[in-house]
Amino acid sequence: AHALGYVGNVRPVGGRRPANARQKCLSCLPIGEGAAMLKIEQLNQYYGQSHTLWDLNLDVPEGQCTVLMGRNGVGKTTLLKCIMGLLKVKSGSMRYAEQNLAAVGAEQRARLGIGYVPQGRQIFPLLSVEENLLIGLPARRDGLRKIPDFIYELFPVLKEMLGRRGGDLSGGQQQQLAIGRALVTDPRLLILDEPTEGIQPNIVAEIGSIVRRLNQDLGLTVLLVEQKLPFARKVADRFCLLDRGRAVAAGDMAQMSDELIQQYLTV
Repeated sequence: AHALGYVGNVRPVGGRRPANARQKCLSCLPIGEGAAMLKIEQLNQYYGQSHTLWDLNLDVPEGQCTVLMGRNGVGKTTLLKCIMGLLKVKSGSMRYAEQNLAAVGAEQRARLGIGYVPQGRQIFPLLSVEENLLIGLPARRDGLRKIPDFIYELFPVLKEMLGRRGGDLSGGQQQQLAIGRALVTDPRLLILDEPTEGIQPNIVAEIGSIVRRLNQDLGLTVLLVEQKLPFARKVADRFCLLDRGRAVAAGDMAQMSDELIQQYLTV
């Protein structure tokens, strides 16, 4: 049996990159079509003596959007921090584009093409919108030293507020700024930790449309932590459910059954 504790007949579902998707980064490490851009196997993590992630496995296929779901406190944010090198892991492997992430320092992972939007946004409140965006440029591998125009096409409000301090923006505008800052780094994999948390509904819908556009039109691979099931159904191709630090079910979104929702998501 697979190490993942799958429920019923839910299994990992491989997927092909959309036919209309194009590769955004020309200097990427090559991986096969439909292969896992991020592959996590038998991952264990501890906070002191507390065992938080248990033999966790996760595949994030290239060109798809994968959503991590589960109740509060089951390890979703902890897993993302492990991927970004912000937390140490006890054992297991994490491979990104066939490269061992354990051998790469946290400060270097953005240069590999991993963009990260943390929970709570974590923008710099005393810096201007423009300064927040410029911070991402040194992580680019193509040497570009100006904010790409497509950032303003995705988020017109940021262009209108370039001189405004980040802390003066609304919650929704700060979230757009955080996503824009991650995109400035020219990622192949975009990791979003609860991007709809505390955001007004019209901005939630806008962020959902942007995530789909990045994924489907630009071929960006997305790993998303999300609590809102309607949002997850709208943007994600695949899901992985966590419970008490373990991955308990995974598959495509059509396999997200009422039974799974009741067992692992309903509060």
